[in-house]
Formats: sequence, C-alpha cells, structure tokens
Amino acid sequence: MRPLAITSALTTAAAVVGSIGTNPDSAWYRSIERPSWEPPGIAFPLVWTPLYGSIAWSTARAIEAAPPADRGRVWALTVADLVANAGWCWAFFDRESPRGGLAAITVLNVLNVALVREAAKHDPTAAAALTPYAAWCGFATALNASIWHRNR
Repeated sequence: MRPLAITSALTTAAAVVGSIGTNPDSAWYRSIERPSWEPPGIAFPLVWTPLYGSIAWSTARAIEAAPPADRGRVWALTVADLVANAGWCWAFFDRESPRGGLAAITVLNVLNVALVREAAKHDPTAAAALTPYAAWCGFATALNASIWHRNR
C-alpha cells in the first residue's frame, strides 16, 4: 500500500477513536469553569478536519521522501503521535480529568516536535504542513492548562 492510503487510514482511525472519547455536552464538561477565550464548540471540527487531512498528507510525504533506513522512524512517530492525539480525548473527557488531559497533551506536544523535526530532515514541505497542527496543539495545551488551573 502507498503511504498516503495508510496514513489516511491511521489518521481517520485516530479521529474516530478520539471523537468517541469526546463529549463536550456532558454534564461534567458543562459544569467546569472554562476561560472566556475558549473557542465556540463549532470551531473544533472546523479546525480539526483540515488538520487531520494535513497530518495524513504530510506524514505520507515525509515517509516517501525518507531514505529506507529512516522510514521506520517516521512511521513510528506518526503512529505514536496519532495514538497520543486520540488518547488526549479519553484522558480529558472520558476520565473527566483536566490533569490527565494535560499530561496526555504534553506527551503529544513532545511527539509533535519530534515528528516535525523528523519530517524536516526529509521533506521541508511536509514539516511546514505539520506546523499548524503542532501550533493548534500548543493552543489546546494552553486551554487545557487553564481549565486544569481553574478546576483544581
């Protein structure tokens, strides 16, 4: 299979698994204090849909551009990143734990940096396409941290 087909399937799986673990309409989430700068709920699918497309496309590009000896590392970082991505939803929403979410998103940020750096070694365009994803996760980290701080 071509890398794009596989990264698309992996990214779709992460999006689906993550969405199953996400419930912003839960009584718990509605009851916690959140910052005034939290985007409206509709912003999240509008942002995440193109970001997921970008993840699939850019990681496939990086994999194809990498020499065979380096492809395993790009694959491993891609899979680990997507697992952490979906895992945040479960840590934060399903476990009703801003603290757990903060731990999960910290791991995700480390993986994002590693993935962008690895992609940059093989395809600067792929790395540039991953940058908005990493930036959005940085914003999500600030939001998660604010929620944790307000609800300790």
